[in-house]
Amino acid sequence: MNAGRLIYLMGPSGAGKDSVLQGLQQSLEGRRCRIARRVITRSAEAMGEEAVSVSPREFAERERAGGFAMVWRANGLAYGIPREIEEWLADGYQVIVNGSRGYLDEARRKYPDLLAVLLQVEPAILRKRLLARAREDVDQIEARLARSAQLSGSTFMRGDWRIMRLDNSGNLDETVVQLLRLIDSH
Repeated sequence: MNAGRLIYLMGPSGAGKDSVLQGLQQSLEGRRCRIARRVITRSAEAMGEEAVSVSPREFAERERAGGFAMVWRANGLAYGIPREIEEWLADGYQVIVNGSRGYLDEARRKYPDLLAVLLQVEPAILRKRLLARAREDVDQIEARLARSAQLSGSTFMRGDWRIMRLDNSGNLDETVVQLLRLIDSH
């Protein structure tokens, strides 16, 4: 059996990564593909995604115990992808993770053949989505938007031909179909 491939979905907060992954879930039946649930140091009430919420202390304990395949910190939170993805990949599954643009270089070092997919959204729509989800105050939202502009505008992101780009400014179902096509074609 061939080893699986990591599909690294990334984009700014509010781009709709979680919504796309939820929409994709039903279409994966019958395919050798799994979606990994992130572990995040955010309260369960503020999640808005299918992730595991843990305290900073519990996260640190899991990290020290080697429980994560990938770990990064952004926006005052810690994020981890559980080590179980290693088994899934070894068993030949395609594994989709909700990743970070800032961690992409490290993810590529660990998984050189990963498929990087950047979910993009028009800035005005992104601001509107972040305000609507009411997870953060206006200053935190502005900090997220500034980080997003910095990462998206970097030469690294703009000039990397290996990153597949999907626009999620419009219809969610269309974005899900486009991502499914990317998965199937790669």
